[in-house]
Amino acid sequence: MARLIFIMGCTASGKGTLGRELALRVGGEILSVDSMKVYRRMDIGTAKPSAEVRGRIPHHLLDVVEPSEEFSVAEFVRLAEKAIADISARGQPILAVGGTPLYIKALSEGLFEGPGADAELRRRLEAIAEREGTAALHERLRGVDPKAAERLHPNDLRRLVRALEVHELTGKPISSLQEQWDRDRTKHDCVFIALRWEKEIQSRRINERVRRMIAAGLVEEVRGLLAESKPLSVAARQALGYAEIIEHLCGRFDLDEAIERIKINTRQMAKSQRTWLRRFRNVNWIDLTPEADIDKVVDEIQKRIFLE
Repeated sequence: MARLIFIMGCTASGKGTLGRELALRVGGEILSVDSMKVYRRMDIGTAKPSAEVRGRIPHHLLDVVEPSEEFSVAEFVRLAEKAIADISARGQPILAVGGTPLYIKALSEGLFEGPGADAELRRRLEAIAEREGTAALHERLRGVDPKAAERLHPNDLRRLVRALEVHELTGKPISSLQEQWDRDRTKHDCVFIALRWEKEIQSRRINERVRRMIAAGLVEEVRGLLAESKPLSVAARQALGYAEIIEHLCGRFDLDEAIERIKINTRQMAKSQRTWLRRFRNVNWIDLTPEADIDKVVDEIQKRIFLE
């Protein structure tokens, strides 16, 4: 059983920075646990580490599929397990860094399969989203499975469709089925570290991150993706930051409004992430302040985790 050190937290909490510093300190390798960093050429909006950083620290599960391709949690688990076996064979510490709670859950507890896909039902639900927006599906899910709705972002079309599909096919909320399935299950020797900021500070960090992404060329990145020969997959088009800029480039609203929508939607996603993270057991919470010294934070983690 491999030992995984999970570095978790809401968007813009500093997971990547902390994970890299810890990896350098202990000679570890980073396994990205992020549903959007898997896409090639989606770099700025997903806050991928630079080529220089990746040259110094081995990273896994970055840039594994084209933006035109769909990518499932099952595929993530398959590739992640292969990477874990490879890193373990080298005897290196594994730092699983990311903020996609469903991927964290699947990697640490196993994958809830549920009933098979129903193509016609999915087309019907996707048509509703096309006509009325993904928020309509989110409201529908809230009516039949409020726990799942609380965890899912209103723009997460793929998982909204799956949750509604499971309910319609089984008559039961996907949240209850998942809870029954994964109770007391563990796949690996998992240690959870979660970064936590006060909400007001977290919001300021989110706003600053959005500003930096726009300055770094997010609009140009999205324009380039839209110009590619193959259209973006549903998941890629719905990615936070990309969806709003696509709307802007299609002329639905100006850039200032797109930026404001990214900030609002990112804060909503952070709220969903906080709800998810509270479900994990035995989490080592690290409360951060603007005055926090990253070297001291890494020292604290080493004392808690590596020197026990």
